[in-house]
Amino acid sequence: MKKISLILSVVFALAIAFTGCKKDTNLTKADIIPQNFKVDIPNSLTNTAVKSAKDGILNGNDIYGHLTNFIAVGDGAADIVQGIMRAIRQYDLDQAMSFSYQSDEDGRTKNVVIIENSEFEGTTWEYQLTMTDADSETNTDGGKAMQIFWNNSPVKGISILKPYNINRSEQDEWSGENTMYRIDYSEIDAAYDATMKVYISGLVLPDPTIGDNKFAMETMKMFVGKKGDIIDVFGNSNHPNANFFDENTVGFNWAFAAAGDESNDRAVAEVGLPPSNLDETSRTVLLGDFSIYNVFHDELIELGYQEADIQDYLVNTQAPGYFNNDGFVAAGQAPSDAYANAEASMSNLTPYNPVLISNLSIQFKSDDAL
Repeated sequence: MKKISLILSVVFALAIAFTGCKKDTNLTKADIIPQNFKVDIPNSLTNTAVKSAKDGILNGNDIYGHLTNFIAVGDGAADIVQGIMRAIRQYDLDQAMSFSYQSDEDGRTKNVVIIENSEFEGTTWEYQLTMTDADSETNTDGGKAMQIFWNNSPVKGISILKPYNINRSEQDEWSGENTMYRIDYSEIDAAYDATMKVYISGLVLPDPTIGDNKFAMETMKMFVGKKGDIIDVFGNSNHPNANFFDENTVGFNWAFAAAGDESNDRAVAEVGLPPSNLDETSRTVLLGDFSIYNVFHDELIELGYQEADIQDYLVNTQAPGYFNNDGFVAAGQAPSDAYANAEASMSNLTPYNPVLISNLSIQFKSDDAL
């Protein structure tokens, strides 16, 4: 997720522009600007180490490899929000103001407006920051590059980003004209100490759709929640051109539920591959009927492979998968009791409805509501 890091660099470039508005860098208002806007994820859910596999057996780290993409998105999204809030804290942006600056990234003028007591999605926010690309403000999207909403008590915030209007000099699949990111952070969920939701829509699909290009992601939504030592993570990404063994079966969500235990760096995950157009919310269907094992098994049977060969090949696809700091450890049965707490939490998590993720869109607050 290199573009997450790129966007983060733009956020800190924006912080440079805040210098002229600074009151006193030694007197940030800690009671007004929240310190935390991220949920850290255990190493056991982020490690990409690959263990060797026997010939004819699908490698466990290959099976769960896309999980690291989700985690990279989550970590990057958390860093974006944390970086934004750090800049706001450092430069004491705690009142209504407006200013402009020239971006070092694309050389274009950006306008920044901060207002108080903003209404958005049924919530009154203490502050709203909006950044626009000045020369694009007459466009349909109003030239909006970034909108940040936040409350300090209780801590809650929304960050909406459009890379195209943040930096026109960097355009690729992660920052196309219609690509948008959204990160929600909250400390008011009764079931968790802190939660984060990450949304991405409008990623540019590569052309032609051959080789690895066919697995490109277009949309995604992920939830991360912390409760004590347990970190819950679940979500979906949509891959509209993806196919596996059967070239006639195209378009999948990569749906998963996972939990990590920070006390011992153990994690457990289940993955499903439901069709992109499936309208379903049942955990049994999403992670059971459309488990990796079932999807791969059924396609291989249809293509005429022998059951014995299929069973050998798919031995590591049995759910759930177990992980430690070295990556994939085992499938189907826990290696030890150290995984019990993570597995118990993971078993209560359900991915999102695939058709809703496939059709996901992200919107800024409209000008009419400003």
